[in-house]
Amino acid sequence: MYNFIKVEKSGHIGILTLSRPAKRNAFTPGMINEIAHALAVANDDNEITVLLLQADGPVFCAGMDLKTFQDPTLDTPNPNIENRDVSLGEVMDNFKKPVVARVEGDVIAGAFLFILGCTYVFASPQVRFRLPELELGIFPFQVMAGLLRVMPEKKVLQLCLNTAYFNVEEAMHYGIVDGYLETAQLSNLLDSFRDKREIAIKKGIEALRQLPTVERSEQFAFLKDRLEQLRDGSE
Repeated sequence: MYNFIKVEKSGHIGILTLSRPAKRNAFTPGMINEIAHALAVANDDNEITVLLLQADGPVFCAGMDLKTFQDPTLDTPNPNIENRDVSLGEVMDNFKKPVVARVEGDVIAGAFLFILGCTYVFASPQVRFRLPELELGIFPFQVMAGLLRVMPEKKVLQLCLNTAYFNVEEAMHYGIVDGYLETAQLSNLLDSFRDKREIAIKKGIEALRQLPTVERSEQFAFLKDRLEQLRDGSE
């Protein structure tokens, strides 16, 4: 039912594949809505405890397809799903289960929203990363929110100002990538979620994301309440 992505399920693992290789998997509003729909389905599937994110073609994602955002008539909205004006960063942030990224091609511009929204990111040694927005007269505004979760503010600004490619080693130094892609390691990580309680994972991630909005003096009471709700089976 999707035009730009592929989804499948293997036991407790949900798999989402970016599948617009002819356009280097650059995302359009229509593609974002397909991803949002697929993630909502996976979020509601209590058999899925972890999601694998990957991409078809030699480029993981080239970021935003600027032409379709400037001229919506060039896009292909999916008539089978609800289409809303929503950001990719928000879509990734709304998913309440661990996401493991298998990155085998370059990550460019808005593609950072994918990997910064993941719990684990493993990249092949040849992968390159780049934020070229300034060369286009714009700025990686949305990417900054994700970068601030893994890097100090000063380093975030330096990275946004530098439009050159950087390699996997630098990405690991920044905290953007967690390690090199190794099939056995990736398989073991995905398997480790097989017997974990799905609702506990979701509630834990929800609480973690809400915590910054809770006053410091109230955080332990907030978390205690969430623990009691989980034990009682209440929402």
